[in-house]
This record gives sequence, structure tokens and C-alpha cells, in this order.
Amino acid sequence: MIQTLKNAWGIPELRKKMLFTILALLLFRVASVIPLPYVDGAALSTYFEATLSSTILGLFNAMSGQGLAQAKVLALGIQPYINASIIIQLLTVAIPALERMAKDEGEEGKKKIERITRYTTVGLAVLLGFGYYNILVQANSSSYPIMRETGWLPAIVITLCYTAGASAIMWLGEQITEFGIGNGISLILFANIVSGIPGMIGRMITMVWWQILIVVIGMALLVVFIVFINDAERRIPIQYAKRVVGRKIYGGQNTNLPIKVSMSGVMPVIFASSITSVPATIYAFFSGDQTNWWYVHVMSSRSAFYAVCYFLLIFFFSWFYAAIQYDPVEISNNLKKNGGFIPGFRPGKPTADFIQRVINKIVVFGAVYLAIVALLPIIAGDLMEDVGNLAIGGTSVIIVVGVALETVKALEAQMLMRHYKGFLD
Repeated sequence: MIQTLKNAWGIPELRKKMLFTILALLLFRVASVIPLPYVDGAALSTYFEATLSSTILGLFNAMSGQGLAQAKVLALGIQPYINASIIIQLLTVAIPALERMAKDEGEEGKKKIERITRYTTVGLAVLLGFGYYNILVQANSSSYPIMRETGWLPAIVITLCYTAGASAIMWLGEQITEFGIGNGISLILFANIVSGIPGMIGRMITMVWWQILIVVIGMALLVVFIVFINDAERRIPIQYAKRVVGRKIYGGQNTNLPIKVSMSGVMPVIFASSITSVPATIYAFFSGDQTNWWYVHVMSSRSAFYAVCYFLLIFFFSWFYAAIQYDPVEISNNLKKNGGFIPGFRPGKPTADFIQRVINKIVVFGAVYLAIVALLPIIAGDLMEDVGNLAIGGTSVIIVVGVALETVKALEAQMLMRHYKGFLD
């Protein structure tokens, strides 16, 4: 990874892209310290640490770089954009008009889908902003004087600040994607999670030594496991028949069709965590009681019901992304057109059926891997209370490692396009 970064830095065009990405992320982190008006950040941080750090809002706080607990303008983070993307992608499959727009209209259709996603993001940001304002009002008390002033004016101002912050993050992420390296939204999420590491280390210091040892070893093994699975792939052998075109002979070589085990990356985990958190978030908007039976056993991120729903949604989104990324019929037709075939299977439907069976097995394995990594910290938090209060989960680990690997691969792809000799050394 370090060698790849050094090689990329030596290419002027890639150096500009890397500098743009770094400056954009620095700008984002500087903007992340802008406080909300009418809110006492210190009082909110104390209240959050005492009552909400182990709830689903603790995960949101980790993904927003502690902005939710400290009452920052960018506290919503990329949550509205992710939820909007989920909604639009599901509607694209369910509504024929949107499906035609995405597939038949080409680049123009994709731009229309992106515009719809942006409008949906703004609408969700308004709802979430007003919901978080209700949480602040409900938490306001003599013990935790969070709100300096309440009423319709603070409600409008705070909601608009949250909405503007979410819109700014969406815009900045798109700029990084277009002019920088890697996916901008993923990099912003990466920066938010990494910014919470010093606070997590501070909480780890207060733990018992054997708990610290378990956490450190467990995190190291988790990272190694994620890197190993991220690079794993199933290679389907392909042979090309020899063809004579004029005086030249084409084909005759053996190659393979690589299908990654983690073909959908971190997106199933991000989407699943967003969906499973919706009931708890809505409940938190309208009720401040985090101790009743309904919340503890159904909505809490430590409940068995939450874990089961999380597991099933990871499976669903893994299958959903595999269905979008791989079309066995199209792959089979392309092989047939180019004179390729899979040994032991006739071209056409038999080849497509075989590829579909392979993809189904890989999807199951990849989904189980994601579910295990995502649920391990939840199980560890149930067994050890202090570990649960660290507010870092398998979702965060997968995102950090996955985004780092994807960004390095994006750099390698850029260098390969430019035929950089040092890349192959």
C-alpha cells in the first residue's frame, strides 16, 4: 500500500488528484467543528455519554465523527444520502419507469437518477434534522441544560442547519468522486470513523488490562480476516476457440472469469445498518425512554431481534447487489459472441445456469462473512459491558478497511491506465 502511494505521488496528474482529495477531507473536518446555534455542546456530550452512547445513536455518532454528541452542523453526516440511495435503488427495481430511465436512457438517465437521489437526500435531511431537534428538546432538563432556548425559531434554525450540513457533505463527496481519488462519500465516512479513534483509545485506557488485550487482538484478527476475504475470488476457467480471420489466427488461449467473494464490498452492511436503525431512530425522535421493554428487547442494537434483522438484511442486500452487478445471461452471450466457453458446459443457457449457481454460492458465503464481522462486536458488547461502550462495531471496521483497500485499488487502476512502469516492479 505504501509503495503504491509513493508510485502514485510521482505522477503529476495523480498527485493533483490526491492533493485535491486530502484538501477536501481537511475542509470537511474543519467544517465538522462548526457548532449548532441554541445548543450547549458540552451538556449534550455529557448527556450522550451517560444515556445514548450504547444505543443505535452511538453508531450514528461514530459515523458522524462524534458530531452528533457534540452538536455540530454536520452531525447528520452521510446518513441522509445513504438512506436516499437505498430508497431510489429499490424503487428503480420496483418501478418500471425508473428502471427504463436507469438502463435505456444511458448517461442522461443516470444523471436524472442522481438528481432524484439529491432531492430525496434533502427531504430526508429535513425530517432527520427536525427529529434530532425533538431529541434535544426531550433531553433538555435541569440536569442536562442542552437547549439555551426553545420554540419555533430554534426549531427552524436547527433543522435548516442540519439540512445544509447534509447537503454540503453530499456535494463535497460528489466533488471528491469527480476530481479526486476513490468514492467521495465512502472517503468522508472513512474520515468520520477514523476521527473517533482517539476518543475510543481514551475509553479503552479505562478498561481492565485483559479486556484491552482482547479488544486489540480481536481487532487485529478482524482486520486480517477482512483483508483476506476482500482479495479472495472464485475463478471460472474460460477457453477461447481458434478463429481464422484473413491470414491471422485469433483465440486459442485459456483465461478465467474472476468473481470476488466480497463482490458488493461494504454496501450491504451500510444499507442493512441504516434500515435496522430506522425504528430505533423514529422511537428516539418521539420518546426519550431508552429503558422500557420494547426498546431494550426489540429496537436496541444489542437485542437478539435487532441482530436477526441485521443478519437477514445483510443477506438481502448482498443478493440485491449481486443481481445488479452480474447478469449471467449477458455474460454467457458475450462469451458466445467472442468464441469463449466454459469447459464442460455448452454455450447459452447451460453456461448461464452454471454462472448463476456459482454466484449464488458466493453470495451466501460473502453474506455470512459480512454478517459474522458485523455481529461479532455486538456479541462482544453483550458479554463485556465496557466493550459495548466503545461505540465501534464491525460495520465501522469493515468500512475503514474496505474503503482503504478500494482507494488503493483505484490508485493502482489509474497507474495501470497510464502504463506506469514502476507499478509492475
